[in-house]
Amino acid sequence: MALVTSLPERFRAHMEKARLFRAPGTAVVAVSGGPDSVALLDVLAGVAKDFGLTLIVAHADHGIQTGARAVGEAVKQLAEQYDLPFELGELHLGPEATETEARRARYAWLRDVQERHRAKYLVTAHHHDDQIETVLLRALRGSAPAGLAGIAQRGRGGLVRPLLPFTRRELSDYARRRDLPVHDDPANRDPRHLRSWVRGTLLPLLTERMGARLGADVADLGRHAASDRRAWDRALELVPELHLQIEAKGFTVARGVLLGYDNALSVALLRAAARRAGCVLGPKKARRVLALARRPSGRRLALGQGWSAEIAFDRLRVSRGGGGEPVPERIVPAGARGAATFGDFRIRWAPERAPARPAQIDRVSWTTWIPAEPGWEVRSPERGDTLVPIGGVGHRPLRRLLMEARVPRSARARYPVVVRQATILWVPGICRSADGVPAPGTEAVRLDVTEYVRDQQRDEADRRH
Repeated sequence: MALVTSLPERFRAHMEKARLFRAPGTAVVAVSGGPDSVALLDVLAGVAKDFGLTLIVAHADHGIQTGARAVGEAVKQLAEQYDLPFELGELHLGPEATETEARRARYAWLRDVQERHRAKYLVTAHHHDDQIETVLLRALRGSAPAGLAGIAQRGRGGLVRPLLPFTRRELSDYARRRDLPVHDDPANRDPRHLRSWVRGTLLPLLTERMGARLGADVADLGRHAASDRRAWDRALELVPELHLQIEAKGFTVARGVLLGYDNALSVALLRAAARRAGCVLGPKKARRVLALARRPSGRRLALGQGWSAEIAFDRLRVSRGGGGEPVPERIVPAGARGAATFGDFRIRWAPERAPARPAQIDRVSWTTWIPAEPGWEVRSPERGDTLVPIGGVGHRPLRRLLMEARVPRSARARYPVVVRQATILWVPGICRSADGVPAPGTEAVRLDVTEYVRDQQRDEADRRH
């Protein structure tokens, strides 16, 4: 078997073995202009067709360094040489911006580019030396073992880092041999930036004291931590009684089962579940979430970065954002046929005769029929709402019905209610009112409601696989 020695050959072999791009699609390639990202673009352009990839070059001008415009122009010209589309992001951060601010602004812009182009992948030039620096930095900051795993080859949202097996020197030498135009960013040597100080000062001192194997030893530490993290992630499949459910914006678990384990095991499983949902949950916050799980239903805990934990009856839910799509004040149908989104729900209506048998209008169905008369609409629950359930006797408070249906407290104010004037006709999936039931076979409006967020979950699952 022939020995693979050239960097492009090794790159191709790594792509095939690691299955970094598991399906054809568009890939946004982040190119800073440095030797690492320029080398990435060159080798990726050489194999893109074989892997079914369509490349878009993206360069972020942070607005921090003078002369940045010239770098952007050089990257643009490089993209033209490969006959590739080019995107320039002018972020205008100013010279006082920190590393963290620059990174967050850059990734926000790159994700915007990815979304606009409906790109399946976002590709960055992180390499072996970046991995060593990351593991060392996290160790110095007291990271938990999962954090010491460092940079993953594949991340959420199609993020791919195909250069992790390659060193900074290899990539720089390759760019020089290929006579590729590169930019030496002085910020990479500025000791005011923590990572630059680790790279230029701390690592050389440690290497001088501990020997040339230091880098390899730190990389081994990261690999061992990554192996442990994968093991904990797989352990989730060994505890089906935990009833882990990954949702579009978070996850839920059976809190009683979670609390039944040893505390250290509960923390490890909770953190593994959070990672699977894209939430970084440190040991301290995980213990706070466990403490929350012992409290009554309805209690909430803010976790930062838009994440929060909530107790919903026998479930512990960790989610991000304000609870799904914005909820309109109300939906008033325009026309006999249509569709609209109400928070996490999708509502469709169309003319259709009422069922010939009244029993087909079910009390807890996600489909119902109402008389073909104008004036019906969809709104959120209001204080004092009551209805008489079909087949029931007496008014039932809507608040109680939502609780009995185990709708989390945070979601109740966003639940759709179909009304005509002050009369509740239907609470989808929970209760059909005895009011407004059309006579069998008469002209009516058919209403269908689906949990819109579940469609998002399926799409998210498809993207992950």
